[in-house]
Order: sequence, then C-alpha cells, then structure tokens
Amino acid sequence: MASALENVRILDLSRQLPGPFCAMMLGDLGADVLTIAAPNDPLGAGIPLLARNKRHMTLNLKAEAGRAVFAQLVAGADVVLEGFRPGVTAKLGIDYPRLAAVNPRLVYCSISGYGQDGPYRDKVGHDLNYIGYAGVLGVTGTAGGPPVIPGVQIADIGGGTLMAVIGILAALLARQHTGRGQLVDIAMLDGSLSWNVFHVLMHLIGQGTARGATRLTGRYACYSVFETADGKYVTVGALEAHFWKNLCEHFGRADLVPLQFAEGEDRERVLAFFRDAFRRKTRDEWVRELEPVDICFGPVNDVGEALEDPQLRARQMVLEEEHPHYGRVRTLGSPIKLSATPPVMRRPPYAFGQHTDEVLRELGYEAAAIAALREQGAV
Repeated sequence: MASALENVRILDLSRQLPGPFCAMMLGDLGADVLTIAAPNDPLGAGIPLLARNKRHMTLNLKAEAGRAVFAQLVAGADVVLEGFRPGVTAKLGIDYPRLAAVNPRLVYCSISGYGQDGPYRDKVGHDLNYIGYAGVLGVTGTAGGPPVIPGVQIADIGGGTLMAVIGILAALLARQHTGRGQLVDIAMLDGSLSWNVFHVLMHLIGQGTARGATRLTGRYACYSVFETADGKYVTVGALEAHFWKNLCEHFGRADLVPLQFAEGEDRERVLAFFRDAFRRKTRDEWVRELEPVDICFGPVNDVGEALEDPQLRARQMVLEEEHPHYGRVRTLGSPIKLSATPPVMRRPPYAFGQHTDEVLRELGYEAAAIAALREQGAV
C-alpha cells in the first residue's frame, strides 16, 4: 500500500521536542526521514519515543567535508527541518538562500521560539516563556490563584510541531503548482497565541478573560472539574443547555437548570451542590453511573490510565512494536487516521549514527572514502 508521503525525503537537523516530533509525524505518513546530528552530540540521539520511522547519521556541519556531504543530501531532498536559533544556519552556511540555490524545489522549515524576525528574534526561551508571552499562562489556573503551568507543552507541540507539519505539507502542495520550494518560518510564540483563540475572541468583544473566570476555565459548574470520594477527579463539560438539563435532572435538581450561568450567590450555590455531590462516590463509580447519561463527562486519568483507556486502545493510539535491542515495547500511535494511506510503523527507533555508512554508500562513497571522512571528523 502506498503511503501518503511516499518519495518525500526529509533532512531533520532539529533537536529537543518540536522538530523531532514533527519529523516523526511526517515519517509515520511515509516520508523518508534522515535525522542528522554532529558526532558526539549529547542531544543528537533525540527522544527515543520520537525516533521511529527515521534513519540517523552523524555529520559535522562545521567541517568543510561534512558540509559537502550535506550539500549532496540537499540536492536530492524535499524538506530540510531545523530548530537552531535564528542566524546559526547562516553561520554554518546552510541557511535557506544558500540551500535553495542548490535545490530550488527545497522546502526549508525553521522552528524557533520567536521567529526569524521581530524584536525578540534572538531571545532564548522555552515552552513556559512562550505561553507566558502569548497570554495562555495568564488564563490558566483558578480564580484568585497564581498561573498554573500546563501539564503538556502547548508551545512546543501545539505551536511548534503541529504548525510545522501544516506549513511543510502546505509548502509541498504549493510546490506542485509553482515548481519551487519556500521558507516555512514557524515561531512557537505565534502558534501559542493562535491556540489562545477563544480568549482573544472574548477580549475583542469586550468580555473578561481573567484567570478562572470564563466559561471554559471553571467559573461555572457546567464546565468544571470535581473531586470525588477517593481524591480523584472527574470532568463535566455540559455547556449546551440540553446537556446541562440532563445533568441536573440526573442528580434530581431540575431547579438548577435555569441557573447554568447564574452569577453571585446562585453561582456559588450551584457549584457547592455539585462539589458536595461528586464527593459522595469514587471516580470510577461516577464513570459507571454516568456512562449511559447523555452528558459531556469523563474521568481525569493519570498517564498510565490513559495508556490503558479502551477508546485510545481501540483507536490504536497505544501500540506495541518489536525493537531489535529491547524486544517488544509500547509506543504512541499516530493521531492522523487515513482510510487509503494510513500511517505505518516501518522502522523501529534508531541507534545514534546507525545509518551513517548506509547513507554515504547511497551517495556513492566507497569504504575508503567513508573511512577518510571519519578520520577528518566529518562524520
């Protein structure tokens, strides 16, 4: 069966989380991904969970011979993905203008914290900093409390990985019409602000966006998290009037239906009732009881419980694969479901530099030439 991105060749120079995750998603869809790291790079091995469907080679881009090998790879590539600080690739001689001269069809994706231009271009940062600038952190937490760090990397994955995947695919599609590649400039700050779309909308129409004080941040009982008898938690997302009505009637409190978005003492009274009610049974007891009720409800799982969830299992989001060194291991599946060209797990996670000689042989290097590159410190 053909893959969606069959014959798309990607050179991945990225590190940390956003770029390697992007490359894995594209690799799952069939792209031929080659991860390139400097010899002895402590971060070059990447994150094992993101190392499937890729090959890995070492290449010293600071050495002239290493850059020569890279130029050969670029000539036959479709995509270069990098996550260096702005300006680093220009110093290395592998920035977009120079590589586009080698391969005009090249799609070149740069993932950075603040983008390739603007006053913050050269600032360093991490996920927490980006979501702070974007107002995401400012609306995360309870009313009157401090900002709460989200449990997942919104800027890295949502603002970086996913936006890069979309940008690369769009540029590849555009190339079919123009015959030329282009630069894809992804800033995790930009992506984080776009994820904050609901609160931006509220602000623009003049409604408050104070932390814990909007419809989607726990101000009302119809969209909130409640503690249960065993100290665990459940989620209620009964925003629509009919779901709220079903919830109230199940608890024998039809009188609360008109108070869904009440303020003042009425709001506190509704919240107090459901807080008390949910503390009367355990989380799993509530899950069993409310499963047949037509409301938006569920448990707050820990990571281990999520990996055993029957829905996620049925959707093949938790997979087992054979690893040549570690035997049968669990990994995450692809969230992209395609009926005709589904994602396929073709390669187990690589070992550091595992495919260096293989790739060099594909470029036409003989054993003696490969040995000479090693002696020069180029690979």
